[in-house]
Amino acid sequence: MRALDRSFFQKSIPLSAARIRDNKQISKYWTELGCDVLKLDRIPVVRSVWDSDGQEAKALLLRPEVKSNDASTWSPMLSDLVKASQVSLLPYNLELDYDYWNYHDIMSAILPEAEQDEFPTGFSIVGHVAHLNLRDQYLPYRHLIATILLDKNPTIRTVINKTDRVGEQNEYRTFTYELLAGDPDMNVEIHEENCKFRFDYSKVYWNSRLNTEHRRLVEKFQPGEAVCDVMAGVGPFAVPAGKKNVFVWANDLNPDSFASLDDAVRRNKVDRFVKTFNEDGRTLIRSSAKRLLNTDTHVESFKELSRLKQPGSTVKPIATLVSPKTFNHYILNLPASAITFLSSFIGLYTGLQELFTPNTDAKLPIIHVHCFSTKSDDNKEEEIKICKDISEQIGYEMKPGTIETEAEVQVWDVRDVAPLKRMFCASFRLPGEVAFRVVENGGGPYHFPSNERT
Repeated sequence: MRALDRSFFQKSIPLSAARIRDNKQISKYWTELGCDVLKLDRIPVVRSVWDSDGQEAKALLLRPEVKSNDASTWSPMLSDLVKASQVSLLPYNLELDYDYWNYHDIMSAILPEAEQDEFPTGFSIVGHVAHLNLRDQYLPYRHLIATILLDKNPTIRTVINKTDRVGEQNEYRTFTYELLAGDPDMNVEIHEENCKFRFDYSKVYWNSRLNTEHRRLVEKFQPGEAVCDVMAGVGPFAVPAGKKNVFVWANDLNPDSFASLDDAVRRNKVDRFVKTFNEDGRTLIRSSAKRLLNTDTHVESFKELSRLKQPGSTVKPIATLVSPKTFNHYILNLPASAITFLSSFIGLYTGLQELFTPNTDAKLPIIHVHCFSTKSDDNKEEEIKICKDISEQIGYEMKPGTIETEAEVQVWDVRDVAPLKRMFCASFRLPGEVAFRVVENGGGPYHFPSNERT
């Protein structure tokens, strides 16, 4: 089957039904006839039937093995109820059609048996768009698969299939796709962490499977802290952080992402805390540190107004939050290349040691950099490799460990992205030797001599 034929899924199942003499006793007889009653998912077993006089009555559908004309198939309880004239048996045809069968049922009926081991069951939903990533053997069935998904998921209006790898065609992490079924409209609305985002899914990057990672990092940020989100996308880190009264400088190079980010900041009313930028990430890392140092941001927090508030009364702020002069966190969420941006942190605070401990309470920022690597059961080899890559970029040897220990990196397993590929988040506090290093020409990637590598 290449084009969907819904009539193919019509099926009539001959059954028997136990007509109940007294409708008020349906629950009682349902319990007593438990072993005889039909057990089929999504099928109500209480049905209306009509007797020979045309009178409507209620009946319980029975399992196929029970035959209305063969008492040897009846259980002792059913026999007793029939003898007592409490129930009577009659034939009943259960009619099933396309609406009854679920996606798995239909695909199992359509696909050749040899291709049923791994047929497509998982897909991403972004607003009203279902996003497939079909393997080659299922491409001949792609329109059929899309039509079934559209039928079986009432919230989906559009089904697409990705035709290249994310970011393969450009630096904005967008992808080319084929519309398989439904409305070609790619303007979606997303709700995540009590925030609303609107964007054109064909022009920006979004991955609904990263919701847990978004939440994990935002939970680390405290009200009044300053966060620089270097590759912010449409704002899945920045906007929820802004709702926590965290000062965020959110940037994205993609003009469409920037427009949607700016819209999300205003739509979710976090513009007091979130500033938006449309710059190159490397440039922003260096310029934002200097700009924040010369920025005075005060935000007053108020209690919610009571509906019983008297006219003319005033409301005083319960707190005034002042943005720090240095960032507490940096987020680099561009897994394919974010590690290469780390060289921009070399010499970031040269000559400004007085801003940090032990001269003040401020610590050097924590950097959260996302990356891809291979996968293993314990991730030990991957952690060593990630730390080596970080070390080469910042010119300082880093090893796996904890964030608060000097020269150590905490590597977090985010998610699998392919059979042999995994996404990680490497978090570490920027070492003073890197932040205060005196460099020429703004610094750059550092490469250990071969005898110093570990």
